[in-house]
Amino acid sequence: MVASGERASICTCLPSGNPATPTGIANINSTVTTPFTLRVIPRDQHTISRKDVSPNALRVLYRLREAGFGAYLVGGAVRDLLVGGRPKDFDVATDATPEQIKQLFRNCRLIGRRFRLAHVVFGREIIEVATFRANSDDGSGDREVENGMLVRDNVYGSIEDDALRRDFTCNALYYAIEDFSVRDYVGGFEDVLARRMKLIGDPEQRYREDPVRMLRAVRLAAKLDFGIEPATAAPIPRLAGLLEEAAPARLFEEVLKLFLSGHGVASFEGLERHGLLPALFPESAAALKSNRSGALRRFVVEGLRSTDERVANDEPVSPAFLFALLLWPAFCRTLIALQRQGLAPEEAQRRAADRVTLHQLNTIALPRRFSLPMQEIWLLQSRFATRQRKRVFRTLTHPRFRAAFDFLVLRQAASSEHAADIAFWREAQQQSGRELESALDSLHAEGVTEEGAAPRRRRRRRRSSSAAAGE
Repeated sequence: MVASGERASICTCLPSGNPATPTGIANINSTVTTPFTLRVIPRDQHTISRKDVSPNALRVLYRLREAGFGAYLVGGAVRDLLVGGRPKDFDVATDATPEQIKQLFRNCRLIGRRFRLAHVVFGREIIEVATFRANSDDGSGDREVENGMLVRDNVYGSIEDDALRRDFTCNALYYAIEDFSVRDYVGGFEDVLARRMKLIGDPEQRYREDPVRMLRAVRLAAKLDFGIEPATAAPIPRLAGLLEEAAPARLFEEVLKLFLSGHGVASFEGLERHGLLPALFPESAAALKSNRSGALRRFVVEGLRSTDERVANDEPVSPAFLFALLLWPAFCRTLIALQRQGLAPEEAQRRAADRVTLHQLNTIALPRRFSLPMQEIWLLQSRFATRQRKRVFRTLTHPRFRAAFDFLVLRQAASSEHAADIAFWREAQQQSGRELESALDSLHAEGVTEEGAAPRRRRRRRRSSSAAAGE
């Protein structure tokens, strides 16, 4: 084993394959010189076991090795296994090119332009196989940088190059199947043990290469209960605006990862703490800041806590409901502003819903299949105050009723004024049609209307002579 203080050798071009196991010295054709050292952590010094690795990932690793290529389990799976987690995805890094990988696996498809990858498909499981990337431009045009952002990266290199171009040290660990060791080129093993998120290289440069890394730092810290290393955290508030340059569709996927992976509350608090919330949800962030009572924030946090519980219980969570939750502060603020302009309540609600959705689309690409149900959840909230028979039955049969009612229950965290409505609609769901009709008749007999005031007497319209005659 190579001691932690020894420096990895930089060799000339050698045949493809895994590092020599007796010494742990890697066969590297590196394009860069680095201050990092190669450390090989043997099996008896880490917690990763083959039985915890996907059998399909093992198949990919063994077949690549049998064909003479180097192949390693890499990234999040290695990291999660080291901290006792159960990875859902298993990625492989290799010195085989995508085309060579495709020749080895019938069940392989090549994807991507920005990052050329191989997906080896085993039923519903996909093993992602990536060729070692270099951390420099070889002049071939396969690495493109625009305004500091990396837009294309298909220059292949050595395993050391590959480690250096990864984002965080904890994601740059390689599990070698031939001796069950972990290969660490950037000090990631110690960072995992210390539960520390640390960028490889200069933080500002790495964020400018890919601004979404700021969100990844927050998300992974929340997921793993890691702290973000001070130098890694320091530039984030100042560079948060760079997220405007990220593709809205990519930000949509990142938001789902942030809030639908079972650690939504921690992710939300991380976004607040590092100044990223205004970059993702500018209008909601402004509404939360201006809400002195803190009621809106309590509502959002309670909603995210409920979402985390559903994820933990393997219960479904709709992105429509999630965005209804996250954008509710913006909707409330916009609605108040429109009502102050003199708009009728229903018209103000529709305009507020449309305006908030439209503005949010400038940042995050929210598909219509989610934005329309989101708006319906909002617009149904005003209906819960009604006790008018036809409207009650119409609301109960609305396709979004259940989601809207759950949303109303969450609003109780911000204000106790909804208790009566929650009790009524909870009972209404349990009653038969006749029982509900009888209950509504009793309410009206007691003088309760949808506004909670005494009912107005309806004047009988006198039939005209023409109407009486049937004309």
